[in-house]
Amino acid sequence: MKEKLERVIKEMLKKVGIKNPAKVTIERPADSSHGDYSTNVALTYCKDFSLSPHDLALKLASELERHKPEEVEKIEIAGPGFINFFLSKQFLADSVKEILKQKNSFGQNKTLSKEGVMVEYTDPNPFKEFHIGHLMSNTIGESISRLLEWNGAKVRRANYQGDVGIHVAKALWGKLKDPASSWGQTYAQGAKQYDENETAKKEIAELNKKIYARSDTEINKLYDQGKSESLKQFEKMYTRLGTRFDFFFFESSTGEFGKGIVQENTPGIFEKSDGAVVFKGEPYGLHTRVFLNSDGLPTYETKELGLAEIKYEKYAYTKSIVITGNEVNDYFKVLLKVLELISPDLASKTLHISHGMLRLPEGKMSSRTGNVITAESLIDEVREKVKEKVSDRDLTDGEKEIISEQVAVGAIKYSILKQASGKDIIFDFDKSLSFEGDSGPYLQYAHTRAKSILVKAREEGIKEDARKGNPGSLERLLVHFSEVVEHAGKEHEPHYVVTYLTELAGAFNSFYAKEKIVDSKDLASAYKVALTSAVAAVLKNGLTLLGIPAPDKM
Repeated sequence: MKEKLERVIKEMLKKVGIKNPAKVTIERPADSSHGDYSTNVALTYCKDFSLSPHDLALKLASELERHKPEEVEKIEIAGPGFINFFLSKQFLADSVKEILKQKNSFGQNKTLSKEGVMVEYTDPNPFKEFHIGHLMSNTIGESISRLLEWNGAKVRRANYQGDVGIHVAKALWGKLKDPASSWGQTYAQGAKQYDENETAKKEIAELNKKIYARSDTEINKLYDQGKSESLKQFEKMYTRLGTRFDFFFFESSTGEFGKGIVQENTPGIFEKSDGAVVFKGEPYGLHTRVFLNSDGLPTYETKELGLAEIKYEKYAYTKSIVITGNEVNDYFKVLLKVLELISPDLASKTLHISHGMLRLPEGKMSSRTGNVITAESLIDEVREKVKEKVSDRDLTDGEKEIISEQVAVGAIKYSILKQASGKDIIFDFDKSLSFEGDSGPYLQYAHTRAKSILVKAREEGIKEDARKGNPGSLERLLVHFSEVVEHAGKEHEPHYVVTYLTELAGAFNSFYAKEKIVDSKDLASAYKVALTSAVAAVLKNGLTLLGIPAPDKM
């Protein structure tokens, strides 16, 4: 509908003298009394006619009235020159029918059908903990991947993991000293000694060389064991979060590949400095980064450079999206500049999306000191609090376990996705677990409520019938879901879906409070049940896009 209005408005602008009306903005008004759609074209183009915005709006509205789409019931002028469109009740009723027809696929489109996108996210390093920073990246990356898929793109999910490097040497050094400790603990111990003990630092540096060269049988055995254990633990977490990956890339493979690229471009793009090979970023307004250290080993930057080439070999993408924490923003600017100089085509296809930190009220974590908040411990803690909330519900013990897990995951993901990606988040347990208001459980409960109404309707023999109804504010919200999906996919911002779903859940709860939906004596009940079914479908689809489970019971 939005696209149709854009086409009609552009045609009207051409008729009144605008040769190339490129700027046509149509939005949904915050206040539904101002219509279903609104445009500010009169304010945009009034100078071209030497007219006030209001007078131009009147002129355009007069033309639009004669050529308006049949789905539009009326057009009004508001404020200084906004043109507001009100959809017809017939179109709103037909939209409910369309939702019921499409159900699980409603909201999908083919806008990005020509796009092949690789989304890289999560990126936990073996030998270290899967912490809440990885949880942030995973939640955002998975939701963006789903949004792109719903917009028609062919998406491949990638996970890039640091299985070599000084952090691995620190973990192995700690394990050699204390075999009984976990890998997370031995890494923290190795990191501490590396900073404080010169002898330990030298031992760890030598160990790092052996790991790269695979020159020591015992070290290789310990390394392989640790890597295997880490990856198995990560897989368990991916299952809990509802994530699957198409590609797993490792620094042990990208390092040598990237090293070759650096050597081919030295001197030139890179230069030698104090035994290392660096990129001087200052001429580009950036900073200098080391790409090969003084031992000739590839740094993280070089491995990432190799990764860009390897990714494209695996999947000839039209776009590569990389999701990381915002603490590496400056580093990524250097990397993208280097990539631009070496492979401009790949650089133009690469988009870096950064996110803020996820914090608990007690403060920041650090894997270096062992003060790590793992994703597993956070989910478990939230799940236990949910179990307390559902302890008195009429559910089996098995149902309580499943629901507690689903609600815990939903609460955490909602907290991460409810705002734009770049901002820090403090996870508030009470607000995040509230069944009323701005939370994941609130959305899940609205879906559960709708599903329970449908069960009751079936029990009373009331069938869905979207043909006879008197559409109102709830239907006016439902018709915008597809546009929200498209906009969120285009902007790579799941929070647009969160905002929409929260508004829809609120409207449905108001509808539920005012109306008796299931009433075998009420002829309108069949339509109310159909409307409830449409709400349930849209809520489930929206939750799916966010990677949040949609339980039928709570």
